[in-house]
Amino acid sequence: MPRSRTGRAAVAAGLVAALPALGTAVLTRAPAAHAAAPDLAATFVQTSVWTSGYGADFLITNRGDAASTSWVVEFDLPSGTTIGNSWSSVRTQTGQHYRFTNAGFNGDIAPGATEDFGFTASGAGTPVNCTVNGRPCAGSTPAPPSPTTPPPTTTPPPTTPAPTSTPPPATTVDVATVAQLQTALATAQPGQTIRLAAGTYRGAFLTQRAGTAAAPITLTGPRNAVLVNDGPAGAAPACPVPTAGWDSGYGLWLFNAPYWTLTGFTVAESKKGIVLDNSPHVTIDGVSVHHTDEEAVHFRRSSADGVIRGSTITDTGLGQPGYGEAIYIGSANSNFDCHGNSGGVDRSDRVQVLENEIGPNVTAEHVDVKEGTTGGVLRGNRFTGQGISGVNSADSWVDVKGNGYLIEGNTGTFRTPGTFANGYETHNPISGYGCGNTWRGNMSDLGGVGRYAVYVSSTSKCAGNLNVVDSSNTVTNAVTGLTNVTVTP
Repeated sequence: MPRSRTGRAAVAAGLVAALPALGTAVLTRAPAAHAAAPDLAATFVQTSVWTSGYGADFLITNRGDAASTSWVVEFDLPSGTTIGNSWSSVRTQTGQHYRFTNAGFNGDIAPGATEDFGFTASGAGTPVNCTVNGRPCAGSTPAPPSPTTPPPTTTPPPTTPAPTSTPPPATTVDVATVAQLQTALATAQPGQTIRLAAGTYRGAFLTQRAGTAAAPITLTGPRNAVLVNDGPAGAAPACPVPTAGWDSGYGLWLFNAPYWTLTGFTVAESKKGIVLDNSPHVTIDGVSVHHTDEEAVHFRRSSADGVIRGSTITDTGLGQPGYGEAIYIGSANSNFDCHGNSGGVDRSDRVQVLENEIGPNVTAEHVDVKEGTTGGVLRGNRFTGQGISGVNSADSWVDVKGNGYLIEGNTGTFRTPGTFANGYETHNPISGYGCGNTWRGNMSDLGGVGRYAVYVSSTSKCAGNLNVVDSSNTVTNAVTGLTNVTVTP
């Protein structure tokens, strides 16, 4: 029980009375003990930028020596910029002033740790007058170090510097013709940037060159640099691999080509849009893909740790509506013989799908997450379901057959025409998959047609690793409701 004020006073009086016996040394006051406390700083990071807006994260770091229990980040946005969607937080707004408080899962930040929340904005203005827990977002200024007496000046003995490995200087290769682009893709070196001039490039565009983590290869161009493949042509092999005399019809094909960055340009009027085979660590940023006969972007044959963000995909499945997925992650188990190159499974794991505009006229799922894959993130995307075909069970924005995916902060809408059953669905085509996924902070408008925002096909097949639908999800215009499983508070 805490000692009362009266008790504390009595103790103090007793100590004063005892001072003569203790001697004058006791009058020297010891330094006050430092009270452990959190010290939060919030850093604004734009994660992607497009013509009409941008996506951003706030990284909240605890620079103190005690854990935080909650946080509040507030800021103003200039007139003309508004926030349309946010995640990992609770948002309120007064005019151009925004206030974000922690969600139930990310208020506790240990010393040295970081949590984050994010949003998408319409307009180019960025936050001003930012505070975290009422203090400037930059955090407190660290105390200067205590002065110390420098050691006597001596001449250090000569040393031999440790050998270093210096990567070759990056180079830029400018291309303006089909032949130049094909040559640049075939001969690309780590650290190079291939820069497209505006124009339409008609041909087969393939690379089998690898970048590195320290020196990725970049292919970049303006939105009006358009790659078109009028194929396919020639005799196709049993499984898709680069083969002399065969044109895959893919708009851009990376085969055994990790560590690439693709930015800015457009892929259109091809059998498939961008296909990655055994090409992990590829980032697709701000690219447009439209008018494809089948899927737009495919992470295939264990193309793990990829990112697609800030990109736009429309008008897919023009040749085969049931195969017109916008983003396809992994492979169906029926194709593991071709693409199961990781122990017989296509392990296109940990792919992040962030802040993309998908639809309308995407005829199959906007994101199809296949069995055998794990650990991806779908965050901050906008799904426009108009035009979903219903062919080959294509009747939802997202179908999750993998495990451990976080589906967070997305906005989905549906308007006719189209065939629409549910916003998000799970399925379990192979044992142990389609489980352990989490839906959080998604907003779903089912257009008076869809039954559930999140439909979980089975709980018994996921015993011990259930799918989780958080209460932060919202739904409007649903035939039945938010979900067919128990909501997690």
